[in-house]
Order: sequence, then C-alpha cells, then structure tokens
Amino acid sequence: MNNNDKEIILEGKHIWKKFGTIQALKDVSFKLNRKEVLGLVGDNGAGKSTLVKIITGIYPPDKGEIYFEGKKVRFSSPLEARRAGIETVYQDLALVDLMNIYRNFFLGREITKGKGPIKFLDIKKMREECMKAFSQLGIGIRSPDEIVSFLSGGEKQSISIGRSIYFGVKVLILDEPTMALSVKESRKVLELVEKIKQQGLSVIFITHNIYHVYSIADRFMILNRGIKLGEFYKKDVTPEDISEIIASGEIPEELKDKMIV
Repeated sequence: MNNNDKEIILEGKHIWKKFGTIQALKDVSFKLNRKEVLGLVGDNGAGKSTLVKIITGIYPPDKGEIYFEGKKVRFSSPLEARRAGIETVYQDLALVDLMNIYRNFFLGREITKGKGPIKFLDIKKMREECMKAFSQLGIGIRSPDEIVSFLSGGEKQSISIGRSIYFGVKVLILDEPTMALSVKESRKVLELVEKIKQQGLSVIFITHNIYHVYSIADRFMILNRGIKLGEFYKKDVTPEDISEIIASGEIPEELKDKMIV
C-alpha cells in the first residue's frame, strides 16, 4: 500500500448494475479520501442514486467491489452500513415532523436508564446531549423541545447532519442537501459541511446545483447514463466547465489532459 492509498477511506472498483434492460452503472470506479468532499454530479438518470444505494447496501452490485477503510465490504442494508460508519442524509431527511428535536435526534438510538428489564427514556440526558452536539457544530437550535414541523428546511438538514456526526459517522453522503432551501439556508448548510470536513469526516455531496457543490468540494466525479465521464480536481475546472460536460455528455478536448486518471 503506497502513501496515497493510506488516505483512501472508501473505494469502489468496477461497479456494474442492471435493472431489467436498463444498465444503470457500467464499470464505475471511485475513491473517497479522508477529510475530503467529493462532488458527485450528473443529470437525472446518470446513476448517482444507484451508486449510493450500492455503497449503503440497498442494492447489491452485479459486478464490482466496495472497500471501506481498506477492507472489502458488502453491506446487506443501510443499517449495516450505518453501524460501520457510512450514513446517507436523503432529501426527505427521515425526520418525524410531529416529534420534537431531541426525540428525532435519538430516534431508534434512545438513551435509557433503569436496572434490569425495565428501562425508561433518559429525557434529561438526551436533551443535554442533543444541545451539546449542536453547540459543538455551531448549529443554532432554540430548544431541544421544539417540534420539527416548525423548523425551516435548513434547520432540518442541520439536525440530520448533526445526528449523523454524533453517532460516529466516518463517511457522510448528502443527497441534494440544498434543494428547495433559500440562499441564506443553503449557505449555512454548506458552512456546516465545510466544518465537518475540517473535523476529519469524508463527504460525498450529490447535487444538481453545481455552484453549491463547487464552493466546498475538493474533487468532482461526473456520471452520465451510468458511465463515469471523468474526475477533476477543483483547481482544474470551473462550474461552467462541469455544467457543459453534464449537458453535452462529453469531455472537451482542452480538459482531457486535466482529468484524474
């Protein structure tokens, strides 16, 4: 293993996936380094969601291998991937609107107290831990008792991201995290992503908004109809370059020598 390999936390090699007659992914390989934001971009039907679902155990690949922290893995469910340290925050956020913030924060992983078979929710501890986690990330939450349905889209995104970090995620996959958010709220979410990268986490950021992902990504991977068109470091492409590649489905000649091989 060379020095570069030591920085890789997640890797996919030659991933193929077919649904009926539709070839969703064709020999797609990728790498995600530690403390890196990878922008995964492409038009609708490019294969972005299929790739993420293979990484997290929703679909098995027809061919290909996934490696996490240097070990070959084949997760059988998102729960198994989450336990290993990979979590996806989807557009629907998996929050229960009628519950308050701290209950959503610990949903399915509640802190309990008591002896023997009889356990009770430790509400005081959950409230305290919830607020401490948000404070450490600079997320401004008015009260842990606030009902989620009254929160803004940006606040809901922050809760989902903060919850993932609290429970020890190592790779965070964000699926269109700024979709339908205001300019101000989008900026807060992007600042949060930058902050968690500095804390050592690795992020796959899926989006249609090239300008949002461009502001925080270190590297871009472009998919088109299940094929990886190319990868670029941020310094080598502009947002307009990426948009043109997605629209045309081709790499311009002047950018081919800048592709990551």
